[in-house]
Amino acid sequence: MISKEDIKQLAALARMELPDDEAVKLGGDLENILAYVSELEKVAVPDDLDLSTAPRTNVWREDGAPHPAGRYSADLLKAAPATENNFIKVKKILTNGS
Repeated sequence: MISKEDIKQLAALARMELPDDEAVKLGGDLENILAYVSELEKVAVPDDLDLSTAPRTNVWREDGAPHPAGRYSADLLKAAPATENNFIKVKKILTNGS
């Protein structure tokens, strides 16, 4: 079992503040993740599996502009609930620490 103190130490290393109740919940979540990973270790994989002959193809499109810049901007701005200076206006969620 991962202790609350271990979770708090991991949070400190990640420079995150983590309340005790969240540390306990996160510990349970990590236990579940580790249990799942240990299940994956039990999957039988043939010793002679050779992936070097597997077909490899690029599933991505070539880089390039998918459409002219600004083509949909006016329609998107009209559909937005609030706009300001040709930008979609959203609720402020970040502060400067004060």
